[in-house]
Amino acid sequence: MPPRLNPTLRQRRIGTELRKMREAAGLSVSTLSRALGIDRTQVSQMEAAKVGISPERLRSFAAACKCMNQSLMDALEAAVQDRSKGWWEEYRGTIPDGFLEVAELEKSAQSLMLWVVTHMPGPCQTISYASSVFGRLIPPLPRHELEARTTFRMQRKADLRREQKPITCFIYESVLWTRFGGTAILREQLDSLIEDSEQPWMTIRVVPFDIDTFPGAVENLTYAFGSVPELDTVEVESSQGPIHLDAASELTSYRSIFKRTESTALGESASRDLIRKIARNL
Repeated sequence: MPPRLNPTLRQRRIGTELRKMREAAGLSVSTLSRALGIDRTQVSQMEAAKVGISPERLRSFAAACKCMNQSLMDALEAAVQDRSKGWWEEYRGTIPDGFLEVAELEKSAQSLMLWVVTHMPGPCQTISYASSVFGRLIPPLPRHELEARTTFRMQRKADLRREQKPITCFIYESVLWTRFGGTAILREQLDSLIEDSEQPWMTIRVVPFDIDTFPGAVENLTYAFGSVPELDTVEVESSQGPIHLDAASELTSYRSIFKRTESTALGESASRDLIRKIARNL
């Protein structure tokens, strides 16, 4: 089979974990290829997700690397066997691939933790608010692309709600005051946010202005919890598209950032009270 041109986020993560496994064993690509009895190019292509890997080859790869982490191997084998196509594939070629990867990450995660400093969390945005966020880009998006991005965000939101996936959102207070599209749209968004905060699977906590010091991250973050801790992923939002981090040191660092953020955030009830107060004062 010809090499994949555009590996999915899941496929790239499998390849990354293979590379981590080999490097942890202190093996070069050439040494591992000899142990497996295959060409070194095949090892490189598997790690780059340019070709797939069978469950049997995965186990041989792990055995050659002396990987004893059974829970990780079970999770990787499940990922290898998953050949399903996500709903987001309908949008490929219509909106940037980065948007598709956000949806894929959300779908694969066991739970999500978000920290936002610029706009409302994606899973909480109303259609008017989402359209206004995309509508502020310069140069302006063509109408069909603006509608496609807005529709896509609403489908992401609907998918998460259908599954009732556990989501915790930490929101910096400035987000609650920032008017994307005007006061009426923001007020509608705040009312919707209050309703979301009352869902049993959704936790909304506000980090207020009057804390002693800013808690840490200055960009929007998503911490996606995998089926095992080794498969956790941090997504950093940027103007060039999402950046995905999965090195053990990076995961540890961002877990610390979220822990510090949690320690400064208001409780759920106090957060609702503040959101209501801001909505009244708009």
